[in-house]
Amino acid sequence: MSLSASAENLTSDSQPYDGSSNMCLELALEGERLCKAGDCRAGVAFFQAAIQAGTDDLRTLSAIYSQLGNAYFYLGDYAKAMQYHKHDLTLARTMGDKLGEAKSSGNLGNTLKVMGRFDEAVLCCKRHLDLSRELNDRQSEGRALYNLGNVYHAKGKHIGRCGNKEPGDFAEDVKSCLQEAVGYYEENLVLMRDLEDVAAQGRACGNLGNTHYLLGDFAQAIRYHEERLSIARQFGDKSAERRAHSNLGNSHIFLGQFEDAAHHYKRTLALAQELGDHAVEAQACYSLGNTYTLLRDYETAIEYHLRHLLIAQHLTDRVGEGRACWSLGNAYAALSNHEKALYFAKKHLEISKELGDGIGEATAKVNIADLRKIMNLPENGDTTESSDQSLTSPTSPHSLDHLPVNQRIQRVRRESMEQLSLIKMTPDGKAKVGLTLQPPPPTERAPSPIKNEDEDSFFDLLSRFQSKRMDDQRCSLNVDNKDSTNVSNLPHEGPDDLIDMIAGMQSKRMDEQRVSLPNLPGLQTNSLQRLADSNRNSIPDDSFLDQLVRCQDSRLEDQRSPLPVPAVDSESDSPLTHNDNTTGKSGATVPDEDFFSLIMRFQSGRMDDQRASIPRMENRIANGTIPHAITEISNNNPNGKKKK
Repeated sequence: MSLSASAENLTSDSQPYDGSSNMCLELALEGERLCKAGDCRAGVAFFQAAIQAGTDDLRTLSAIYSQLGNAYFYLGDYAKAMQYHKHDLTLARTMGDKLGEAKSSGNLGNTLKVMGRFDEAVLCCKRHLDLSRELNDRQSEGRALYNLGNVYHAKGKHIGRCGNKEPGDFAEDVKSCLQEAVGYYEENLVLMRDLEDVAAQGRACGNLGNTHYLLGDFAQAIRYHEERLSIARQFGDKSAERRAHSNLGNSHIFLGQFEDAAHHYKRTLALAQELGDHAVEAQACYSLGNTYTLLRDYETAIEYHLRHLLIAQHLTDRVGEGRACWSLGNAYAALSNHEKALYFAKKHLEISKELGDGIGEATAKVNIADLRKIMNLPENGDTTESSDQSLTSPTSPHSLDHLPVNQRIQRVRRESMEQLSLIKMTPDGKAKVGLTLQPPPPTERAPSPIKNEDEDSFFDLLSRFQSKRMDDQRCSLNVDNKDSTNVSNLPHEGPDDLIDMIAGMQSKRMDEQRVSLPNLPGLQTNSLQRLADSNRNSIPDDSFLDQLVRCQDSRLEDQRSPLPVPAVDSESDSPLTHNDNTTGKSGATVPDEDFFSLIMRFQSGRMDDQRASIPRMENRIANGTIPHAITEISNNNPNGKKKK
């Protein structure tokens, strides 16, 4: 959401807003301007100041959260970006803004993808896709499809990094992720062609080419990258054109088409120099050197590798320097220039030791030993010994081969015994290793001729699993037999007393289940009141009721019980009424009756479990708990008729 659009909505809104809202909006607009100009850090400062000023307009605050999350994303602070995109998502759901929820879900999905939380990112992007299709917003649907493809593509690459695998030689879980990415990219491409969005088509083709390359389908990769190159030239996008040439060169290499690969790498080098991108220029030189090595044109290969080495030294890229020295040593060795080959092999060994690159160090030592042997130079014993040691890592399985049999068995056993710590973490392991949990002693019950063994076992089970919950929710009427109670203190059976009784029994549970707007930064209290007023005046629609039934269906069935039989007046055979002013016509009592019937349907089961019965009147008179005045009234009215 753009803050400029929010400002237009505010100015067209008839509701006035105070000075703090004015200040918040002005600061946010300045932050948006700075972010569009490329100064995201300064824009973040203005957005934070806008939040400090606060506003009661939820749409303005949602736009601030969205822009602030995007700014933090571009600054690389993904934790804060996720935090504000979550705030934006919460606010959009609170307002019932499905379009805003779709955008915030997409932003949150992209952030989670960069953080490596791919499963959560998939959920957010699929929510973005579902809402876009529900709103029939095809542009938003295209973005959701593109984001889903990116998430699966990134997940596949992340899983495939575990080993040095060539394209097409990945495990099935990696291929599954990449195939999912291809499916979403193809859907996005079809949709963008229908919408005639050529720029979006180019992005989809580029990603499809990269994904097919990882799957080992290099012919398909070339087809999509050539289409990407054509679209990039159409828009004059030099960066996209450079990426397409580089990807085409990589694909041609794996097909053995080295001349075509060299052509695309040269175009990559020219575009990198035109764009002033020295890192990409070095990469193009390195690729050209390797390509000409495959073409056995070693002199040209040395020329490009030397250019790569100079740029790597200029950029202080020690890894690049090591790769360049290794490649130069191989190229000079192929030309039988063993002196220069030995020089670059030693430089490669020096850099590998500095970087702690065990594989590079071992490779350099082997090359040095071979070159010394060819040049009839004395061999360095330390080099050979350390080379053998570095080739077999102590932690690798092959490093156990030189040990005696008894030591190998001891080491394998010790490593396997360390896995027992995982067993101790499980609940079953805790029960076995730690103290044995004894069941509570059975409660002695008086024998009852009515209850059978099944009923006893049922109540035992209910007591064990529900005792704490029932005790927390039980409401009992404590009648002390020793203290006298006035009749006026007894609860009157009326609507107000029933509501008070329900509130007393259910207040704690209702507070735990109460839905409240979270404490969002920059949100003023009057906006909460306005939101509450709008919700109070609104009537729930069918979708809300359907959602309520889905969420509460199982709980309602578990708690449902038959309605209690109403008390009947012996004279009229009708339920007792507690309203002396009630006439035969239905009037103001209808909403109250509907309210009570609703309570009885939803709470009858739980109310019966929690009901406490009042002792019978004659027992209380006999025990002396009813005052003597009531006894006299009862004696003067033997028929039980009321005095007028």
